[in-house]
Amino acid sequence: MADRPNVPAGELDALPGRSPQARVRVIDLETAGNGPTDVCEIGWQDVVLASDGRWQVSEDARGSVFVNPGRPISPDTMAVHHILDEWVASAAFWKNVAPEILRPGPGVQVLAAHRAAFEQRFCTPALSGGADWICTWKCALRLWPHLTRFSNQMLRYQRRPEGLDHALGLPAHRALPDAYVTAHHLRDMLNEVSLETLLEWSREPGLLPRVPAGPDRGKAWTAIADTALDLLTRDRDLDVRYTAGREQARRQGQTAADETHPAQTTLF
Repeated sequence: MADRPNVPAGELDALPGRSPQARVRVIDLETAGNGPTDVCEIGWQDVVLASDGRWQVSEDARGSVFVNPGRPISPDTMAVHHILDEWVASAAFWKNVAPEILRPGPGVQVLAAHRAAFEQRFCTPALSGGADWICTWKCALRLWPHLTRFSNQMLRYQRRPEGLDHALGLPAHRALPDAYVTAHHLRDMLNEVSLETLLEWSREPGLLPRVPAGPDRGKAWTAIADTALDLLTRDRDLDVRYTAGREQARRQGQTAADETHPAQTTLF
């Protein structure tokens, strides 16, 4: 399959989709490694608010740009996205590319990404203008807890979002196709709950629908013993600790309510 054309950084201002129409810009990054400037490709896809009050995936406000990471791409990451050093050798550096994509002008409400914490490591407030972020992974946990897995591609095939062009979403693990797929999840989320709700969920750790590991793996949080739950409130994983703590607080609140309002005794 032929790669989609990469838009030169100097031509970004000529891209369509820069109207003041309310929109959220979905971002996806491919990197050369884990350093703060190791981005080798950025892709974006806007989700816009239509005149009928519904959110939709923009047909033209999308693109991708190669970025020179300033060092060779590691074999580990090359094996994921298949971007070659010679493709990025003449590209601009991250600090020169990022601001005009992350701050494209009036209308952008927030930025979004699937597991946004990764993108936020590179898209710092200085580059993004301090924009708020929506994490579509965290929001999927809340909106669709019945699903079995929550990766970008698994959501794609479990949900089969309306209007998603299969070819435009390929190849996976390239910046523009991944941003395009994420944008369809975000569109559906925005049409279910408010933008403010998605932002609130994204500021908190992930609320896991089931225990992810250990002897209680796969069980609902309500089904595990108090002793197991107490251990999970001290887990190394922040999302596990947060979810276990929520369930523990629910149980304690339920107990307190039971003690405050005891069952009524019979009159005889």
